[in-house]
Order: sequence, then C-alpha cells, then structure tokens
Amino acid sequence: MMDERRRRQRHVKVLARTAIFALALLPPSPLASAAPASRAPAKGASPSTDALAQEIDRRAAAINDRVVAWRRDIHQNPELSNHETRTAALVAEHLRKLGIEVKTGIARTGVVGLLKGKHPGPVVALRADMDALPVTERTGLPFASKARGVYNGEEVGVMHACGHDAHVAILMGVAEVLASVRDKLPGTVKLIFQPAEESSPVGEVGGAELMVQEGVLEDPRPKAIFGLHVMSDAAVGTIHTRSGGMMAASDRLEIRVRGRQTHAARPWSGVDPVVAASQIVLALQTIMSRQVNITRAPAIVTVATIHGGVRHNIIPDEVVMTGTIRTLEDDMRADVHERVKRTAETVAGSAGATAEVIIDHGYPVTSNDAALTQRMEPTLRRLAGEGNLDMKMAPILGSEDFSYYQKAVPGLFIILGVRTRGVSPDQFPSNHSPLFMIDEAVLPLGVRALAHLAADSLRMKD
Repeated sequence: MMDERRRRQRHVKVLARTAIFALALLPPSPLASAAPASRAPAKGASPSTDALAQEIDRRAAAINDRVVAWRRDIHQNPELSNHETRTAALVAEHLRKLGIEVKTGIARTGVVGLLKGKHPGPVVALRADMDALPVTERTGLPFASKARGVYNGEEVGVMHACGHDAHVAILMGVAEVLASVRDKLPGTVKLIFQPAEESSPVGEVGGAELMVQEGVLEDPRPKAIFGLHVMSDAAVGTIHTRSGGMMAASDRLEIRVRGRQTHAARPWSGVDPVVAASQIVLALQTIMSRQVNITRAPAIVTVATIHGGVRHNIIPDEVVMTGTIRTLEDDMRADVHERVKRTAETVAGSAGATAEVIIDHGYPVTSNDAALTQRMEPTLRRLAGEGNLDMKMAPILGSEDFSYYQKAVPGLFIILGVRTRGVSPDQFPSNHSPLFMIDEAVLPLGVRALAHLAADSLRMKD
C-alpha cells in the first residue's frame, strides 16, 4: 500500500513538472500572448489615461518577443561572477544601437547606460544583475545551458539558476522602450547592468559594492534607484515588496574552538573541543529563542559545518565551525554579533577551551526607503492589478547586494512571481535549483514595471 502511494505521488510530481516544461518549450509569441501582462495591463489593473504610460505599455508589448529571445540566449550562455564578458558585450551593443551613452568595464564587467530625456529633470537609476551560478542545469529545456566554468579552482556547470537572465533581458527591454519615448522624458535614466551579485570568487571584490566604490551612482547622481528579482515561490503576475527591511544582511560566521589534544580513552588528560563545540551550537540557539525580540523582525543564526579531528581515538586540538547570521535591522545585527561572540567564548571557557569568533560582514540589509515606497505604490498598484500586489510581503532571510545602492541613495526593490499559476509552490523548482525555470509571462510585466517606475518617478515632484 505504501509503495503504491509513493508511486502515485511520484506520478503527480512528474505530471506537474511536465506541465511546467511544456510552458517553457512554447515559442515566444504564444507564450507572450498568454501572459497576463504582455499585450495589455494585467486583469484588474487600472488602465492609465496618461498618454506616456499608454505608449510605454504599447511599446513594451511590441518588443516582448525580442525580450524572450534575449532571455533565452543569455540563459543558454551563462557566465560566472566577474566573468560576464559575453553578456556585457551583448548589453553594450544593444544600448549603443539605441543611441544611449555607454560606459563599460565598471567593477570589471559592469555596463552603465545613460539615457537622456529631451527635457531637463532629475536622474533615476535601474539595475539588473548579470551573473549565473555554479550549478549544472537539469531542466531539459531546448535552450538549457551546457556551459562549464571554473569556480574556486574547480570545474563546474554554469546555469542561470536564480533568474538573472530574466533581469538582464527585462532591463534591455526597458532601455528600448524608454529610448523610444525619450522625447517625452523629463530627466535621465541610468541603466546599471551589474556583475557578481552572487558574490565574487574567493580573493576578489566585485558586485554592487565595487560598482558604488567606482562611482556608478555619481556623475550624475540619481535621486532614486529601482531593482527587481524573480522568485519561484510567488505566482506569475504578482508583485511583492515592503517598506523597510525586506531582505536580510548576510554575515559569515566562523568559530574556532581550541582545546588540548589527548587520547580518546583519557579525555580528562586534555580539553575536548568537540564537546565544547557541541555545547556552543546548542547555546547559540538560545540567542534567537530567548535573548532577541524577534517580534520586531525575524533573524537567524545557523551553524552549517563542523570540522575537527582525523582519527576515531584521538581527541583533537581544534574544531572549526562555520555558518551564517541573518538579520533585518542594523541595530539588531550589531547586537546579535555581540551575543554570538559572548556566548561562544563563555561556553568554551567553561570547558577550559577557548573560542575565536570571526564574523565577516556580508551584504547589508536590503531596506526599501519608506517615502519612496509610498510614492511609488500607486504605480505598482496600477501595474499589478487587483489582488496581485502585496505591499506587506513577509521579509526574506536571503540577501541581495542591491542593498549597497540603497545605502547611498533611496531605493525600492520589488519581487516578481515566476511560478506558473495552478502549480503549487512545492512542485515548482526553487531559485538556485538545477531544475529552476521561469514562466516567461513575467517578462512583459518586468519591462513595464521598471519602465513605469522610472517614468513616473522622473515626473514626480519631490
């Protein structure tokens, strides 16, 4: 009976996955026309009476097949962080054909386009990340990646398993749409195509942090920056965001517990770092459950690896643990760091051992500017349509280096759903999975979202 039940469950999963694959195999035009936001605003959306907004929608619909083709080409030719040379060349060539001023080689492979409207006005920035992941693709798509690369000294498969191919194609589409209406734009749009969002290879610096250091937000300086990310746990056609902390700060944790080596049959002759490390792992769990007010914002401390010893009958000198700390508020971040350090050192000391705690600061909190989020809510509501906009999404403990831009200028980051409607979240492959894919109906909504955010923001009086 149990074997039959499992067989049926596997059969259901296969059918669901086959349905997803079938959608992805469709050619661009039929898939685009099936999208809720491809040829017209989403069902339930408020049609704009504004002439510029209507023209943006028309032009976004007209180029959708090309956006799909760009996305598939980029998907088939992924590149790892700080090595996005082909993608950068594709982007730069496209922008130049549109008559957009282009700078290349920023933060190694970054591309920045400056689209100047006909009329004077402010500057806004739009960002897309270009890098892929060291993942071997198993989707079976006709445009699946077969690329190989070297990651931290090892040969790996390379795949756009996080949707950055969609981000690049969307912003390329936005560039074409806005370039076609530049005579109606009061101001300038800075188009930022960024490398290495998935973090740089060991020993290298890159991504948004390096882009900011190299002046991407200067000359001219934008009054606001907008970005987006596709997510598999949300249905296609939906937009999600929130004011304040939206995605977590991501900090790498390393704890070195040092004892005194001895024979495993005589533990009293030494100091056992394995037992001390075990006690530290358990004690760290009380930081979130008993010491921090997580009703303010979720946070987590995870120990993910423990290494120590080489033989079954030798208690080692040292145990090394690594993990991650995720927080959504800057003051909570500092507080949790201090509690982790104190807990590890105190517990180790009680056993006669020592603990060295090393916390490497990673990406800051991705925090949406409250005033900007409020100003742009009508735009998002018009785009998404009734029931498709969530302005109070649950925070995500994943991280995003869009946060570095938000540290410099007001920023708004949004999530676009890519899960095919009717398919449950547990049946749709997640971001970073070798089976990850997107429902391409998200592409026209992405183009419209960034284009309208930029155009509306340029025309708003602060």
